[in-house]
Amino acid sequence: MTGRVFVIGGPNLGRLGKRQPEIYGDTSWSELESLCRGWAADLGLELEFLQSDLEGELVRMIHGAGDGAEGLILNAAAYTHTSVAIRDAVAAVDIPVVEIHLTNPDARESFRRKNLLADVVTAGIRGFGIDGYRLALVGIAALLRAGHAGNGKINPG
Repeated sequence: MTGRVFVIGGPNLGRLGKRQPEIYGDTSWSELESLCRGWAADLGLELEFLQSDLEGELVRMIHGAGDGAEGLILNAAAYTHTSVAIRDAVAAVDIPVVEIHLTNPDARESFRRKNLLADVVTAGIRGFGIDGYRLALVGIAALLRAGHAGNGKINPG
């Protein structure tokens, strides 16, 4: 199986390895990309790796994934809790979307417990740190093998 998957990171993820390493770890965004490419190759996935701190740019990237990929792994970061625009963009694409967070937002500050994406993504992974990206890649590969129809639906059979 070969599937094209976009991996999109939201605000502050470009600072991975520097920003609060006691919370987010010491792996940089470029190191994460390298790790993901290795894991993806083992799964027969081709990755497009993108990051932006800008809400509108993330919306454009999500639309691009919907037009040019079979799946999307999205870490919307802080926009998870605030952005209706990103929620609407995810709802508008007809591919499986796996939401990922390095930490478990439900175990953090109360404002992080509001998730505007939860009901429009196919699946979610949280709290596994960098290894969560490996889990997300395994999950998206399984969804693609199962004939995922997008928007939370699996084709029977």
